[in-house]
Formats: sequence, structure tokens, C-alpha cells
Amino acid sequence: MTRSASLRHLALGVCAAALLLTGTASATPPATTTSLNIDASAQGTPFPHFWEQMLGSGRAALALRDDYRKDLDAVHQATGVGYIRFHGILDHDVGLIQRDAQGKISYNFSYIDQIYDGLLEHGFKPFVELGFMPPELTSDPAALHPFWYHPNIAPPKDYAEWDAMIDALARHLVGRYGIDEVASWYFEVWNEPNIGFWVGKPAQSTYFTLYDHTVRALKAVSPRIRVGGPATAQAAWATDFLVHVHKNNVPVDFISTHVYGDDTADNVFHTGESIPRRDMVCRSVDKVHKEIAASPYPHLPLIFSEYNASYANLPNVTDTVFMGPWLANTIRECAGKVQAMSYWSFSDVFEEQGVVRNPFYGGFGLIAANRIPKPAFNAFAILHKLGDRQLATKSDSALVTRRDDGTVVIALWNYAPPVGDTASYTPGKPTGTPKRFDIALKNLPAAARATVWRVDESHGNAVAAFDRMGRPDSPSRAQIVQLREAGKLAAPETVDVHDGKLAIDVPVQGLVVIELR
Repeated sequence: MTRSASLRHLALGVCAAALLLTGTASATPPATTTSLNIDASAQGTPFPHFWEQMLGSGRAALALRDDYRKDLDAVHQATGVGYIRFHGILDHDVGLIQRDAQGKISYNFSYIDQIYDGLLEHGFKPFVELGFMPPELTSDPAALHPFWYHPNIAPPKDYAEWDAMIDALARHLVGRYGIDEVASWYFEVWNEPNIGFWVGKPAQSTYFTLYDHTVRALKAVSPRIRVGGPATAQAAWATDFLVHVHKNNVPVDFISTHVYGDDTADNVFHTGESIPRRDMVCRSVDKVHKEIAASPYPHLPLIFSEYNASYANLPNVTDTVFMGPWLANTIRECAGKVQAMSYWSFSDVFEEQGVVRNPFYGGFGLIAANRIPKPAFNAFAILHKLGDRQLATKSDSALVTRRDDGTVVIALWNYAPPVGDTASYTPGKPTGTPKRFDIALKNLPAAARATVWRVDESHGNAVAAFDRMGRPDSPSRAQIVQLREAGKLAAPETVDVHDGKLAIDVPVQGLVVIELR
């Protein structure tokens, strides 16, 4: 859909080290202290990296662009993301289907091949969202979504033609890539049929008809093709969808749905409560997780194929260091309840609201226009360092993990709300105070050292440099180079650990990841 960080020193608990940490003897000390007691040899629990299984993207045709593919490479080098999802693989600008003057339908897979070849060549697999409606098949040529590229969102006029197109597409993909490859992809039917991307009436039952036809056509080509839905906004329809497929013996391989941090409790839970931005996504994950558990398919994989802190373009949210703590806290809260989550989106090579006019307009991407990494990109890069076993901690601002080689990796953060939450950028500092974490580790090798990575106002933050430039709509080429440099992940610091203890301060809206080897 979309609806539209010089590294400060580790303190070692003594005066001299504290001066190094703050940079001045008169600096205000942290207002809050959290103690973490960690057993580096504890068994822990599995901690799969569900947040970096897939990423969202602007529509399919953008995957043909050079800047899109360069951003793909940057993401591939920094994270473990494996899948890319986008709208519009069936849209007119991809050119799959044509109808001649006699009404005969033919298919052209040229752009589809270039799009999927490109993903695979850059290290990603497709998460195939099947949408929107090709104009040649639509029941309503005037049913156009208000996105800048105006996809058609009507049901097909003739389901026999839709079925034939899905069959032809699946057979072509299997013929080109082989069933072993295609069986490792995901196929999702449509996008957010419950809000503004589907004009079938009534919405739910007509979407179920679309799903039934699509999954049966795909499974007829190969039962190994993985298909799911309902791809709804606001964590909706999971229970009804599972009742439908069970009652009608319709195949389903996963449940997919979406939510954003500023979705409302009224829309998601049908209550009048106020749910903070930091909690909304994982409250919704928990809801659908429980709905699946209570269904006839209690072990069906759950995929949130879109999520972010906002569904709107809010420059104080998605462009800023706010996203580091927000993302880390989301990972903490959602762990164990979802198989994959797809951050929307990986790049601001993106045109739903039109051609990008300013590199920091509140776009959803991890990378701004002109290949400028945002703080969120750096947050993904350092959180990628987390291990695959989670160790217990009582803090709601920490994740403690261990890798297979015994390296303990700790994420610490200091969440504070964004400075502003409108489409206009609000200058200023977030409210809150620094946090100190006093960390005591046992069963850590005597020679262990800490490598500390930071994303905050002074580290990996291109927006601070952009502000100093006066936020130009069209930065010069020299300014773009400066912004790319300012947005780079800051170099880490390596520090000795004494007697298994260290202390670290995290500024407001800061994120720290510590590797202890």
C-alpha cells in the first residue's frame, strides 16, 4: 500500500571515563539509569530476524531504473533482507497483457522478465503482489486509484480471462526460473481490498472470489507455489478469511496483512482507546497472531507485508533518528509472533504522490532520493548485527542476543515521540533525557572487548546536515555528496570491558548496538 548519528565514549563507571563519555565535566548527568544483568552463557530462545525478511518498494516499473537498483545494492550490503514486494506487476506500464481489435488476448513478459531478473541479480527474491487490474481485463475502466500512476482497482470483467492470465504468468515464471526457484517466492493476492484499493461490492465477498480464482489457477500450475492473503490494511479480515478458505476448501499458505504506527484503535480494534505509535504495530501483530492460533490453521505463517511508523509523509518521523528506537522497540515487541515483516519501503525511488520534490519530505524509504541513506537505513544496518538467540532482560529499552560464535550483541535505545507529526517539517529537539545503561555480564571471556555502533542526532544522520543547508528542494551535486557522507553509518568505537562491566549513555531518540566478543 501506502495510504497515503564522533562517537561518544563508553563510560566505565569511573570519573575519568565519564568525562570521556560526556565530553565535559559540567555536562548534565543522565536522568535515568537502567541496570542490565546478563548471563552470556544462558541458553536463550530462538530469535529469527523476522524484521529483515522482506522490504516494500515503489511500484513494479520503478525496478527498471538504475537508481532503484543501486539502492537495492546498498540494502543488500547492509542487511539480511531477502525479499522485495511492490504493487503494480499487472499494471498497464508493465505491459503484460494486450487485446487486439478482434478481442484476442496476448501476453508480453518482457518487462516482467527484466524486473524479476533484476531482483534476482541483485540478491533478492520476489514477493509477488498480484495487482492491480490490467485495463484490458477490468470491469470498470473508470475505477482508478488516486495514486499518481492511477492503477485500476476494479474486479475483472470476466474471471475466465483473469484465470487464463494468472495461468500464463505462472507457467512463464516456472518455465523461465524453474519450479524450485518459483516455489521459494511468495504470491499474495491483491493489496488492501478493505480500504481503497478494491471497488468490488461487497468488498469482502468479492475479494474472496478473486482470491479463490487466483489461488486455484496458481496451484493448477504447481501445488508448490505459495499463495496467501488477504493483504488487508489495519490488520483486518484474518478471521473471516480463514473461515472462508476452510469452509470452501480453498488453499492458503500464509496470512498477510498490514498496519502502521498511526493507524487508529477504532480502525484496527474497533475500540476507543488511544494506542501510542510505539505500540500500535505490535498490538496489531499480536491480534492477528491470536486469530490464527484460534483458527483451523493454528500454525499458518503470519506475514505483515507492510508496516512503518506512519502511513503518511511525516518528515519528523520516517526521515529522522526517531526511527532507530521505534524500529528496535517494534522488533522487541513483535518477536515470536510473526514470521516476516516488510518495512514500507526500502527506497524513496517512489511515486505514489508524484515525482519526489525534496529528498527529505517524509518519504517511506530507508534511502532518500539521490541515494542518501536515512537514519532508518543505519538502524537496519546495526540491528542486522543482532544474534539469533535472545537472552532474557527485564528492560523495555533493550534487546540482548547471542550469535552462534558466542558473540553477545545488545541493542539499547531511548525512545521519545517525534518532534512533529505533520507533513511540514518541525525543527527542534525531542523532549526527554538521556538514559544510562549499567551493564554487568557474567560468563564473558576475560579478554572481551566491546564494539559500539550508534545512530542518533550526531551519528549517521543526514537530516542534521540537510537542516544546516536550509533544506533545499533541489540540492546541488556537491550538496548531495555532502549528504551522502553525513548519512553514512558512523565508524564504531572499540572499548575494553573491565570485570564484565560497562556503562553507556544513550541520547534521546538514540540507538546503540554493542558487540561483545
